[in-house]
Amino acid sequence: MASLGAEAEQEPLLGHSIPGSREWDIIETEEHYKSRWRSIRILYLTMFLSSVGFSIVIMSIWPYLQKIDHTADASFLGWVIASFSLGQMVASPIFGLWSNYRPRKEPLTVSIFISVAANCLYAYVQVPASHNKYYMLVARGLVGFGAASTDEVQVPQGNIDQVAVVATNVLFFVILFIFALFETIVTPLTMDMYAWTREQAVLYDGIILAALGVEAVIIFMGIKLLSKKVGERAILLGGLIVVWVGFFILLPWGHQFPKIQWEDLHNNSIPNATFGEIIITLWKIPREDHNEGPTGCPVEQAWCLYTPMIHLAQFLTSAVLIGIGYPSCNVMSYTLYSKILGPKPQGVYMGWLTASGSAARILGPVFISQVYAAWGPRWAFSLVCGMVVLTITLLGVVYRRLIAFSVRHGRIQE
Repeated sequence: MASLGAEAEQEPLLGHSIPGSREWDIIETEEHYKSRWRSIRILYLTMFLSSVGFSIVIMSIWPYLQKIDHTADASFLGWVIASFSLGQMVASPIFGLWSNYRPRKEPLTVSIFISVAANCLYAYVQVPASHNKYYMLVARGLVGFGAASTDEVQVPQGNIDQVAVVATNVLFFVILFIFALFETIVTPLTMDMYAWTREQAVLYDGIILAALGVEAVIIFMGIKLLSKKVGERAILLGGLIVVWVGFFILLPWGHQFPKIQWEDLHNNSIPNATFGEIIITLWKIPREDHNEGPTGCPVEQAWCLYTPMIHLAQFLTSAVLIGIGYPSCNVMSYTLYSKILGPKPQGVYMGWLTASGSAARILGPVFISQVYAAWGPRWAFSLVCGMVVLTITLLGVVYRRLIAFSVRHGRIQE
């Protein structure tokens, strides 16, 4: 038994069989069945721990970046977050090809070593005397490189609807793009709107995302039952509509404005005030913890002076809706894609889906950080709403084509 496991571990993923060969059609033994499910459960645990680590880091990147390098702004934050997915996208095909023709332990060991080294670099990016933000950029890119998966690469066969495949990749890209930009902007947005300190932002935003995680688990459990009654396409459409409503609610309304960082305020907002009025104004402003730095919306972002604040109730309502829509869309896009491809090997096509997701996680943070810093949340979230509308339109156009391989070829009725 031990030798069987060792041989299986040493065997390249492509092995010596090809689809359609006699070896391909051999029935799986009980031994292999148990081994396969043991591996799947280990992957579940690995993905869970990886997601926990990612969530912890994503909430603290912005405060950490501000602390180690005062020249870093919100636009650079987008590049730092995007570097993770860029490294992952570059490394995935490399490790995938490596695992096809060499023992799987080799790329796995190398990826773990890179991850450990990159996280050590990330922990000590404050040590260099200058250019700290660029060290963080490199560290996050290497962490993504080490986190690359070693997906199987096999050649799919069969008459697959390529239009449905491309459309599903586009839908998946937009879904990942939207959530990537949301988790990127949460910390800067709450620090600007509610004058939270770095510690408060990490704590409160962490609690919010943790609550969204619990919400997602509940959604995942409910979707399984709901999809049997209304179908995957209807849930995907409903999820996109809920996401649109969430971002629409997030648009700034009203006449209340966010607090401006007072160091800049007293130099720019009351030039005609008397000396006594200036003293009284500064005295009434709450004292800041100098270790924390100024709080509020930085006056360098011109939109802070004329854009209404997003109320906390608005933000929380929006987060709840996005927390409902995103997991619904995510799991349904995966399910539909797998069914469209059918029973044949799906490695290459799944690689395309992974690449589109990685591209979304690269472009989403860069997009939102640049637009948010330059034009503010009103423009940023309006553009997101427009993007979701276009995505819903695309889904409506290809709705009838997003059907299972077996249904398309008449093997079963829809």
